[in-house]
Amino acid sequence: MPVTGTGGVFFGARPPWALGARYDLHLGAGQGPSIFAPFKAATDYSPEGKACMLNFRVTGLIALLTSLCAAGIAAGTRAEWDTPETGKFPRAHDLEGNPIEPWEPAEGG
Repeated sequence: MPVTGTGGVFFGARPPWALGARYDLHLGAGQGPSIFAPFKAATDYSPEGKACMLNFRVTGLIALLTSLCAAGIAAGTRAEWDTPETGKFPRAHDLEGNPIEPWEPAEGG
């Protein structure tokens, strides 16, 4: 099984920095191996009408993408989603259209 944990929780908020700061201050949600990141409520990062995105830490990303493709599940990539310091973030969608990111952290991440 390639999923090794939850990578993060992402959702729209007004204003995202203020809500994120409150969660971090009162719950420590911005600390640790998982990411808690409110986005601007109006963002093109999530499909229209979807308020959250699931992000899972994975290993063997290429094998996972091959398996998804073989099952008829499309997973897209964009160069701007990946960063050398953070890792790779392809995206797929569940049957309800919710975005799912299998995240393979950069080495040492």
